[in-house]
Amino acid sequence: MKIALAQIDTTVGDLRGNSEKILSALDEACRRGASLAVFPEQTLGGYPALDLWEEPGFAAANEKALAALAKKVRGTAALVGFVSRWKGKVGKPVRNSAALLHNGKVVAIRHKTLLPTYDVFDEARYFEPASENKPISWGGLKLGVTICEDAWAKDPSTSRRLYDIDPVAAQAKAGADLLLNLSASPFLRGKTEVRKKLLAEHAKRLKKPLFYCNAVGGNDEIVFDGGSLAYDAQGKLRARAAFAAEDLLGIDTKTWEGATVAPEPSAVGQVGEILTLGIKDFAGKCGLQTAFLGLSGGIDSAVAAALAVRALGPHRVVGVTMPSSYSSQGSLDDAQALAKNLGIELRTAPIAGVYDALVATLGDKWGKGTPDLAEQNLQARARGVILMGLANKAHRGFVLTTGNKSELAVGYCTLYGDMCGALAPLADAPKRLVYELAGWLNSDRQIIPSNSIAKAPSAELKPDQKDQDDLPPYDQVDDALEAWVQSRLEPGRVARAVGDRAVAETLLDRMDWSEFKRRQAPPSIKISSKAFGVGRRMPIAKAGWRVRAGL
Repeated sequence: MKIALAQIDTTVGDLRGNSEKILSALDEACRRGASLAVFPEQTLGGYPALDLWEEPGFAAANEKALAALAKKVRGTAALVGFVSRWKGKVGKPVRNSAALLHNGKVVAIRHKTLLPTYDVFDEARYFEPASENKPISWGGLKLGVTICEDAWAKDPSTSRRLYDIDPVAAQAKAGADLLLNLSASPFLRGKTEVRKKLLAEHAKRLKKPLFYCNAVGGNDEIVFDGGSLAYDAQGKLRARAAFAAEDLLGIDTKTWEGATVAPEPSAVGQVGEILTLGIKDFAGKCGLQTAFLGLSGGIDSAVAAALAVRALGPHRVVGVTMPSSYSSQGSLDDAQALAKNLGIELRTAPIAGVYDALVATLGDKWGKGTPDLAEQNLQARARGVILMGLANKAHRGFVLTTGNKSELAVGYCTLYGDMCGALAPLADAPKRLVYELAGWLNSDRQIIPSNSIAKAPSAELKPDQKDQDDLPPYDQVDDALEAWVQSRLEPGRVARAVGDRAVAETLLDRMDWSEFKRRQAPPSIKISSKAFGVGRRMPIAKAGWRVRAGL
């Protein structure tokens, strides 16, 4: 049998548009001689639809769209993910399902068994799990159909069993000839290798060829990286689809003729491609047109602007310099050099007059002497107002926030100031990674000015300010961030990772205290196993349990 893995980028709720994409991919699969085209999890309604899954008409609309789609499926069959209604008297009203469509009919429907409830996933909130899932007899073969988490009964990175049943093994035991997994597996740093190990082990252990079709594209904070995979019965990788791009992977299950293994970017290149795709799809799926960014001359805004240009093109990105009396000429020169390198429009909107007017409005006793935190925040908020004003006047304009994860972790950012925006593309990228991204962006030609990379980070909100006047070195911030947030180590081990107990205690205090800011931050693009956002749920008002933990 010839199988096509149809790795397509779908939009949540766009049943008509997603159906058109399915049919277009089916036409190409048919042209290539495929008997069956496998699509990602929740192809029809998009993933994750979140509380749309609870909308009374959403599952019914999925089923109606599926029936209409089935009537158009001729020649090449399609295995499509969708939401179905559960008619049982007990349980949730909908299921995460897959349907086999062929010759104008819905041939068979199967449902997801394992419903993840960790990190960004909360499927048990919405779906009723399958009580059983037998292979589908079709085309002279038995197709063992599973959906995403069904393949993750055991975490290959820890060897810990996550569930007491293994749906993939159950399919093989029931006589499946081929194992097919429809997936919507988001990108995380390092996950491509974990995924390959997991699937290879399934194929080798069960002695069955395995075909894995992953979603691609961004939906809000989550970006799917594609990279669909095919393994033979010995667990050998035979084919891989493109990374972070739509693709149709054709495979002959007997001869493996024509199977290709698409290249994967480097580790930092993967992050760069995912952030680019995340910005592109966020703008496209939200109907946004022109991105506005404040350009300070520093590395964060430079990297964010360069990624925006990769995603949208230079004609859809506008940089704005907003100098104050503390801005250096070097920073302005760096911002201008960046804009020239990127080919984007650069506007200048000085904030001195706005700031003076605000200080005067606040009264004679306010704003005297060297700017303290209140005056610094007021400058940042003046810049936020300017950026939002420019974006609001533009046709479907929006602001990209340029702060990084290290700053967000310790609250080194200003609510309603530099945190203003529709999307924060670097908010899951620690400072060290931002520098790595700058190097990646400069790999072919210089885009990020060398001075933006070399100079000490500074908010330039008071005379001769440097970030390290108010923070420990970013290496220590990132060490604490990795240990406390990512690895969730106990406080004593965080202190050892940082190398200084007092510094670690200060950083953990700031990380805990800043939760109220993060709760109000724009959505980020998730690239780590523990991003600030929907996958990390911490109370704002909480007792300092770390004291009892003995730091």
